[in-house]
Amino acid sequence: MRPHRRTPLGTRVPAPWVRTRLRVAPGVAVGLALLVAVTAFLAAVCPRVVDRAEDAGLRRAVADAEARRTTVQVAAPQLNPGFSPERREAALRPGTLRRQYAAVLGEVRRPLAADRAQSSYGVRTATPLAVPDAGLARPDNVPPRVVLAAQNDLAGHARPRSGRLPRATGTVTATTRAVEAAVTTETAEHLRIEVGSVIHVPGADRAPLAVRVTGILAPRQPEGAYWEAQPLLRSPSLVRDGNSPAAPTYWLGALLLPPQAAPAMLGTSGNPVRYWQVAPDTTRTPAHALPELRSAVATLESGPGHGRIRDAVDPDAVTETDLDTVLDDYEDLRSRIAPLVSVAALGTGAVALVVLLMAGGLAADRRRAELGLLRARGASLPGLAGRLLAETAVVAVPAGALGLAAALWAVPHGRSAYAVAAAGTVTLLACLALPVRAAARHRTAHLHTGREDVVSARPSRRRTVAELTLLVLAAGAVEALRRRGTSEGAGTRGDALVSLAPVLVAVIAALVLVRLHPLPLRLLTRATDRLRGAVVSLALARTSRTSVSAVLPLLALLTALTTAAFGGSVTAGIGSARDHAALLTTGADARVESTSGLRAGAAERVRGVPGVEEVTTAALTLEAKPHDGPESVPLAAVSPDAYARLADRVHLGAFPARTLTAATTTPDGSARPDGSSGSGRSSGPDGSSGSGGSAGPGGASGSGGSAGSEADPLPALASSAVAHRYGTAPFPVRLADGAHVTVRIALVRESTPAVTGTEFLVVDRSGLPSAATRPTTLLVTGSDLDATALRRAAGGSPGVTVRAQERAAYAHSPLQTGAEHLYTAAVAAGAGYALLALLLALVRAAPERVALLARLRTMGLTRAQGRRLLILESLPQALLAAAGGTLTGWAAVRLLSPGIDLTTLALATPGAAGVGHLRTDPVSLLLPALAVLLLTVAVAAVQAWVTGRRGSVRELRVGERT
Repeated sequence: MRPHRRTPLGTRVPAPWVRTRLRVAPGVAVGLALLVAVTAFLAAVCPRVVDRAEDAGLRRAVADAEARRTTVQVAAPQLNPGFSPERREAALRPGTLRRQYAAVLGEVRRPLAADRAQSSYGVRTATPLAVPDAGLARPDNVPPRVVLAAQNDLAGHARPRSGRLPRATGTVTATTRAVEAAVTTETAEHLRIEVGSVIHVPGADRAPLAVRVTGILAPRQPEGAYWEAQPLLRSPSLVRDGNSPAAPTYWLGALLLPPQAAPAMLGTSGNPVRYWQVAPDTTRTPAHALPELRSAVATLESGPGHGRIRDAVDPDAVTETDLDTVLDDYEDLRSRIAPLVSVAALGTGAVALVVLLMAGGLAADRRRAELGLLRARGASLPGLAGRLLAETAVVAVPAGALGLAAALWAVPHGRSAYAVAAAGTVTLLACLALPVRAAARHRTAHLHTGREDVVSARPSRRRTVAELTLLVLAAGAVEALRRRGTSEGAGTRGDALVSLAPVLVAVIAALVLVRLHPLPLRLLTRATDRLRGAVVSLALARTSRTSVSAVLPLLALLTALTTAAFGGSVTAGIGSARDHAALLTTGADARVESTSGLRAGAAERVRGVPGVEEVTTAALTLEAKPHDGPESVPLAAVSPDAYARLADRVHLGAFPARTLTAATTTPDGSARPDGSSGSGRSSGPDGSSGSGGSAGPGGASGSGGSAGSEADPLPALASSAVAHRYGTAPFPVRLADGAHVTVRIALVRESTPAVTGTEFLVVDRSGLPSAATRPTTLLVTGSDLDATALRRAAGGSPGVTVRAQERAAYAHSPLQTGAEHLYTAAVAAGAGYALLALLLALVRAAPERVALLARLRTMGLTRAQGRRLLILESLPQALLAAAGGTLTGWAAVRLLSPGIDLTTLALATPGAAGVGHLRTDPVSLLLPALAVLLLTVAVAAVQAWVTGRRGSVRELRVGERT
C-alpha cells in the first residue's frame, strides 16, 4: 500500500481553469456547443448542397438535350475511287474501324469521359436511295427511300422481335449482289416490311443490291445515344419531296446491315461514309470543372485532339458536336441563378455570424465582474484572453468537428474543401468571440465602472464613424442592386457586397432603432408616472437601465427577421410567377382544344368529369385578317356572360359582360321587343348560332342593321398591341371561311383566357356566322383535374393542358429547385436564429431577474405581480425587435424588388410566359415576429413560475450566484 502523501503547508495548489469553468457553468457550455455544432453544420452543408444542385443541373442539361447534339461525331468520306478496290473495302471493314475508334476514344481527355456503352461506330450511306419494290408504303404514290447502315454491336443494343439478326456469309465486297439486313419495329410498321422481304437497292453501274430482311428488332434502350445519335436508324420519317406545302411525301427509313457487310455499300450510289460517335458521360463530371470540360470538347472539335484524330482516321475527317452549345446554355443559366443563391447564402451566413458574435458578447458581459476582478488582482490581458480561448476551444472545436461530420454524412456529394473551410471559420469565430470581446473591454484593470444605461449612454465618436461607414456601404449595395440587378454579369459568381444588401439594410435599421430606443422609453416612463401600482413603473425603469451591451440581441433579431422575410418573399415570388405563367398558358384550370374543332357535345361530356365545376366554350381561329390584309390576328368567339365570369374567376383580364355583348337591334335601330339578335341567327344550347343568311363582304348576314355589319359593328376585346395598331374605329375582319365581319374595339386588356399571346380579338359569338362559332376550345375550371379523363370525355384526340401539371413543369432544372430549397432553408434559419438570439438574451438576464423577484417577494410582491413584472420588462425590446423586423423586412423587399429578377429561378421552361418579381410574403414577414413575442412572454412567465416555486432564501444568499 502506497503511503498517503500530504501537501506541505503553504504549497500553492493551482485549480485547473478549464475544468473548473465547465463544472461551474455546464449549461452555458452545452448551449455554446449546440450553437457551434448547428452553425458549423449549416455552413458546411451549404456549399455541398450548391455543388450537388449544380452537378445535377449539368447532368440534366446534357440528358435533356438530344443525343445528336451532345454526341461528338467524327465522320470521314469513303476513300478516293483512285485507290484499289481492296483498299477501299478494307477501310470499311470492322477491324479497321475498331482500331480507329480506339484512337478516337484515346483523344477524349478528362474531365470529358466517354460513355462506351452508348458510343458507336460504323458505315452508312449519306444519300438516301429510292427502292421501287412493290408492297412498301407509298403515302402519295412515291416510292420510299432507304439508307444502309452497318453499326457495331447491334446484338447488344437490340433484341429480335421476330426473325433473327443479319449475318454476312463469306467475304463481302463491292460486287456482292445480296446481303442480309434487319429493321426496327417502327421501320417495319411504317414501311410495311416483313421478315423475308427483299428490298432492291439501286446499284452504281451494276445490278441492284438485294437486301433480304431477316429480322425485326426492338431497341433495348431507344432513348440511348446508340439510337438517338442517328434517330433514322430507329424511327423512319415522313419527308416531303420538295419545298412546297403541296409536295408529295414519302417514307425514309434505314436497313441495318451486319458490320461485315459494309463493303457492299461501295456497289451502290449511296456515297458511304465512315463515322465514330462518342457519347459523353457526365455522371461523374462536377459542374465546377465546366471550363476544363468545355476545353476538352473544343480540343476534339477544332484543337490539337482533332488534328490527332485526322492523323489516325483520315485527313478529311470532320468532327462535329453541339455539346459546347449545351454547356454554354447551362453556364448561362447557372450564372443567372448564382447571384440569387449568393444572396441567400451570404444573408444566412451573416445572420449566423451576428448570433455567434452576440453569444460571445453576452458571455463577456455576464462575466464582466469576474474578469474585472481578475484583472485588478494582476491577471495579464494576454494570459486572461488565452485562458478564455482555451475554455471556449475545448467546447467549440469538438462541436464544430461534429457539425462538419454531420454535414459530410448528410450530403456526401460535393467538394469537401469548402465545407471544411466554412466549418473551420465558424469554429474559429466561436473561439475568438469571447476572448476578443473580453480583452477589448478589460484593456485597463478596473473594478467598478459607471452605469451604462441605454437611456443615458451616448454613442462614442468611433461608433458614429463606424455606423456612417456601414450606412454608406448599405446605400451603395442597395443602389448597385437596383441598377444592375442579379441577372447581369453573366459568367460571374455575384458581387458579395450586392448580395449582402438585405443584411446591410437590416443592420442599418438595427442601428437606427438602437439610437431611437431611448425616446419611446422616456415617453412611456413619463406616461406611467401617475399610474397606481409600482409594477409598470418598475418594469420600465428596469428596461431603461438595461446595459448598452444588452441591445446586441436587437441587431441579431432584426438581421434574422429581415433574412427570413426576404427569403420568404423570394419563394412567394417564385410561386406567384409560376402560377401566373401556368394561367397564361392554359387560361383556366385546364384547357381542351382542337384546331379542327371539337366533337359535338364535348362541353356537356367534359362537365361530367369528376372535379369539373364549370366549362366555358370558345371558337378560336388564328387566321382572322383585319382589313383583309396579310397579317393575321387570333380571334376568339365566346358567350360574353360565361366568358366574363371565367375571366373574373381566374383574375385574367376581367371585364363587364354587357360591354362585349352584341347589340340586339332592328334594321331601323330600335331595340327588338324579344331581345333577339338582329343577325337573323338563333342561338343553340351551347352558345352557337344558326345562320339565317350568308355573310356578305361587308359583314352583314341579315338585314341592314344586324350586329357585325358596318352600321352595327361587333364590340371586341383586344390586346393593347392590336388596339394600338387598329384603333377604336370600326374595321372589317375576314374570317377563315372567307366571311367578313365588322368589329369595333371596345375593351383593351393585356391578356385573356381564350388566347395565349400578346395579340388577340375576342367578340360575341352571336354576331358571327355559324361556321365561325364551332367550339375549338374548352376552358375548364375545377380541382384535381385529370388530363386523361378530360381527353376521353372530349372525344377524338384533342390537346389537353392542365394548369397544375404546367406549373409543375416549370420547376424542371435542379438548379432552380436547389436554389428554391436554399431560400426555404434561409427562411427557416432566419426564424430559428431570431428565436435563438432572443433565448440567449433572456437566459443572460435570467439570474438578475430571479434575484430581483426574490428581493421583491420579501417586500410583499405577489406571484401574479412578479409574472406581470417580468413580462412587462421583456416586452419593450421584443416589441421593438418584432415591429422593427417586420418593417425592415417589408422595406428591404420594396427597396430591392426592382433589382431582383426571379424569372430564371421560377420558369425553367424556355420561352415560358410571365415574369417573376419579388413580392411580400405576409407569412414569412409576420410569423417569425409573432413567434418572437410569444417566446418572450412564454419565457418570462416560466421564469416567474419557477421562481415562485423556489424559496427566496437561496437567491438572497451571498456568493450563491456564479
